[in-house]
This record gives sequence, structure tokens and C-alpha cells, in this order.
Amino acid sequence: MAGDRVAVLLMAYGGPASLDEVEPYLLDVRGGRPVTPEFLAEITSRYARIGGRSPIRELTEAQAAAVGRRLGAGFPVYVGMRHWHPYIRDAVDRIAADGHRRVVGIVLAPHYSAMSVGVYQKRLLEAARGRLETALVRSWADHPKFLSAVAERVTQALQRFPAPQAVQVLFTAHSLPERILAMADPYPEELKASAAAVAKLAGLSDWRVAYQSAGATPEPWLGPEAGALLTELAARGHRAFLIVPFGFVCDHVEILYDVDVTYRALAARLGVQLERTASLNDDPLLVEALSGLARKAAAERGWT
Repeated sequence: MAGDRVAVLLMAYGGPASLDEVEPYLLDVRGGRPVTPEFLAEITSRYARIGGRSPIRELTEAQAAAVGRRLGAGFPVYVGMRHWHPYIRDAVDRIAADGHRRVVGIVLAPHYSAMSVGVYQKRLLEAARGRLETALVRSWADHPKFLSAVAERVTQALQRFPAPQAVQVLFTAHSLPERILAMADPYPEELKASAAAVAKLAGLSDWRVAYQSAGATPEPWLGPEAGALLTELAARGHRAFLIVPFGFVCDHVEILYDVDVTYRALAARLGVQLERTASLNDDPLLVEALSGLARKAAAERGWT
């Protein structure tokens, strides 16, 4: 019976599926505040450079399908997006309509912040209230299989350099407003801890944590910004860099444009070699990690 099974909801940011969807998507991200023609043109051009759309939905659905196969029939897996279709609320409607009474929510961002993961969880709780029992996975930045998957990507990427031992490794994640520091938000410390764990697994001796993809607002955002750090290190004579965008678990605009276009262009101007690790997407180790998180959360609630 459907009511005896535990639904799993994988939540991601969302993104436009065509250039025509860029403006309504931006309006959703901005809470309905209008965008200037210049800003719309800039963001539209970014999506045009990466194929005219965001691949985040299909990649998230591939992750969900793999997790579903791993978990089996007792754990039907759904996808919900924070800022585009299918919205989290729509996914909850589907889960309830399918007769399920319980859901484990996992945000596809390993490191917790109240301003990121916390917002997804709030939306799930609001949509599920009175209809579904919920179990939330707060953070999975220290999950051994996630760390191993990233470490494997680092080891593979270092082989693209003639002198791997000389590579400056930059672990990057999405920047957030600096005001989270006054809230004792765990985000920066979780990033440092998981970067240190990956570095140990990969045998790295020289690495740093940096931030990318800051929002277009005037308030201060967390730093150092990855491009500024790359520029600073290049000025000191470093010639080889590996970006490890471990705050993101699939390819989308922050990877395909911010790293593959913007940072690569910067590296070319600086005359340095820049590579990045391949995104995890539906890597088997990531799938095992997510599946294990779902089972553990359900068991802790006494649902299995």
C-alpha cells in the first residue's frame, strides 16, 4: 500500500528550460521584483552560452531515478524545485495524491545554511503541513561516500596537469551574504571541514576554500571570491589551478558558465592552466550517499 511506503523528495534550485523562461524564472528568484532590461539581457546571454537552457531538472531527475533504483519500491522518489517547475509544493501535492503519508526531504546541497537549505526545508514543511509527516536531512557535508566521490574527482582531474604536486586546489561553493556570520550559521565551517576531509582523502597538501556566484546585491558576500583568489595566487607566480566546485552536485549555470566560461576566460588572461573536477551528477557514490541518508532519516523516525 502507498501509505506504508516512505516518499523521498530531492530538492534543487531549479532553472529555465528555454531562453523564453529566463525572465519568469528570474522573477520567481527575486520574489516578483522586476528585472532591468540590462540584467535580463546579461542572464539570458549566460544561458545562451551554455546551450540555451539549464540542465538542472533533467540531471536532478536522473539522480532521483538512480536513488529510486537503489532504494527499491518501498521508497518512491520525487523531485521538487525551489524556484522553477516542478516546484516543491507541486511535488508535495503529487506525493499526497499518490497516497503517501510520510516524506523524507533531502536538499541537493551538502552544506547547511539557514539561508539556503533552511529555505527549502521551510517550503517543504509549509506544503506538507496537515497532509504529510516529514523527516528532514539537515546536512550531509561529512557523509563518507560524498567525500569519497569528490576525492575521486580530484584525483582524476589532477592527472590533467604535468606537475600535479604544484597545483593550487580551490574548493568552491555558492557565496552567501556575509550577514550569516552574525547568525552563527554553520555554512563556512561545514565547507572548511568537508574540504579538509576531501583533501586528506586525495592527499592534498595545498588547498583553499573560496566562494563563487555571489548574488547581484550591494551587500557584502562571503569571500574570498574564487576569481579574486585565482588572480592573487597567479600574481605570486602560481601557474596551475584546479577548481573543485563541491558545493554543487550537478552541472548547471554556476558550473557551466561561472566556472567554465568566466573563470576559464580569467585564467586565459592570466596565462595559467585552469581545470575543474567533473560534476557528480548521478555518480554511484553520490547515489549511495543519498539513498543511505533517506533510509537513515526514515529509520530514525521509526518509519522502517
